[in-house]
Amino acid sequence: MELQFYGAAERVTGSCHILRAAGYLLLLDCGLIQGSAEEEALNRDLFPFEPSDIDAVVLSHGHIDHSGRLPLLVKRGFSGPVYTQHATIDLSLVLLLDSAALAERDADIRRRHAASGKERHAEPLYTREDAERAVARMRGMEYGEMKEILPGVRLRFLDAGHILGSAVVELRITEGGEKRTLVFSGDLGQYESPVLKDPETPETADILLVESTYGDRLHRDFQSTVAELGEIFRTACRECGNILIPAFSIGRSQELLYLFATYYKEWELDKWQVYLDSPMAIEAGRIYWGYPALLDEEALALRNNPARLPPLGNLHFTERVEASRKINDIRKGAIIIAGSGMCNGGRILHHLKYNIHRPECRVIFSGYQAPGTLGRKLVGGEKEVFIHGRSYKVAAGIHTIGGLSAHGDRADLLRWMGGFSNRPEVYVVHGDAEVKVSFRNAIEEQLQLEVSIPKPGDRVKF
Repeated sequence: MELQFYGAAERVTGSCHILRAAGYLLLLDCGLIQGSAEEEALNRDLFPFEPSDIDAVVLSHGHIDHSGRLPLLVKRGFSGPVYTQHATIDLSLVLLLDSAALAERDADIRRRHAASGKERHAEPLYTREDAERAVARMRGMEYGEMKEILPGVRLRFLDAGHILGSAVVELRITEGGEKRTLVFSGDLGQYESPVLKDPETPETADILLVESTYGDRLHRDFQSTVAELGEIFRTACRECGNILIPAFSIGRSQELLYLFATYYKEWELDKWQVYLDSPMAIEAGRIYWGYPALLDEEALALRNNPARLPPLGNLHFTERVEASRKINDIRKGAIIIAGSGMCNGGRILHHLKYNIHRPECRVIFSGYQAPGTLGRKLVGGEKEVFIHGRSYKVAAGIHTIGGLSAHGDRADLLRWMGGFSNRPEVYVVHGDAEVKVSFRNAIEEQLQLEVSIPKPGDRVKF
């Protein structure tokens, strides 16, 4: 049995690890690299394996940095099954079709504005047809179900609490009379967060891959986060500005609307017009409420008794481009939730162009911002940014609200790891370099486990 580290071994995005076990070749995730243009260009590189040799893929969840290269994998010859939680199939169709549409649009723009012969023949990374073919290969499983996906390889998913359908991956492998258990955390959510259930920890593991996105910090506690948001809304209202919330369409947007309904009076949201400016987020909301068994008790109670929530008559769903454009005529009193969450594309860029230079406006970030993205530049304090090739002064207030992150912080990650009854061999992945070092030190100090930080291409026999 051998595990080879590949994607997300030197960054947060691009999740993909290669497992050779019981005579088969499997992938754990197959995600898109996100960040700067130089980093995203790496998505076109050849895989370090022949796609047709892969027997199966195990997908932890639908976020594009975990699933986004699956259409390319299929396009280049993979024809096996992709095992994932049932809800992830529905979300993946929405996400991958959107990713493909963006790739097609980008290729078209490059062809029309070509400065070289190469650009005149620009092709998308993959098409919507490729995305549909990838989703057609997905096979759904329930949380807790144990399934033999290949002779000698049994798979179980547990709830990771990150987004709908997100899973902790447990693989029980038998090879040559030896039995080993590999656990991959995927992305772990916060405990006691709204809408979804808490992360579940498997009983034991011989080898553990754990993410470390926020392994170097603690999020603000939830009630402090609620108070902070209320103050931002009240201040922006007094100063007659707009509020922009770059939000991931899957997970974050749904939780924001849930919180808006829950704290409608406390946050004085009746003074605002709220716009969910994302067709993908709107469709994802329908999918979320279609899986009541995956919701936590409070969210389920509200789903089953919607009369308990305020009517949110000031909430507007803007699916059409024309409606999105009209929002930019509003100079004050608008809360605009739009993708992408890292500001590296999508409708949020247009809203930033109209508002980022206005000191009375606010921009609220609620999730991880990859290096090289516009979101990272804004939270990093840059005073001038480029959007669609034009320079814009940054005068709007920039806020980072860690308490709303879909990722657990250091305490959440350590709490999850503390649930194992044995002492697994730990490999820290999915984090910036300095964060992984900090998290490794915390694990060694608090849990007294042996921890390694692998590099891309490193191999481990177990």
